[in-house]
Amino acid sequence: MVRTIIRNKGFLARKSTRATEADAKIASDLMDTFLANKENCVGMAANMIGWLKNIIVVDAGFAPLVMYNPIITKKEGPYETEEGCLCHEGERKTIRYERITVMYQDHAFKPQKQTFSGYVAQIIQHEVDHCNGIVI
Repeated sequence: MVRTIIRNKGFLARKSTRATEADAKIASDLMDTFLANKENCVGMAANMIGWLKNIIVVDAGFAPLVMYNPIITKKEGPYETEEGCLCHEGERKTIRYERITVMYQDHAFKPQKQTFSGYVAQIIQHEVDHCNGIVI
């Protein structure tokens, strides 16, 4: 189901809790909402649709990728950039990393560890920030 994008700063500033298999419906709604906003969006976190769960979806280039409980375990190559977000107007400056390693659970809740670089890495960092209550 396509959900409304949350713009409430107080809600978005709250840290998300660990996702479980019982949260699969949230991930499904997150994917539906992401796809409905695809022309203006490259990633989305569950808090953006009203759920404080540690779930993100990112445009991984080949297909949207859902990550449950993503944790960035390694960062390399810091750089300054500007990012926009569906949760606010305009762009804001931030520091991102060119290459990151992420531990997460896939759609079947199997543990994964993967390294990402470039724009996909930037998207993941933005969405993990959302899960941690940080809005750029």
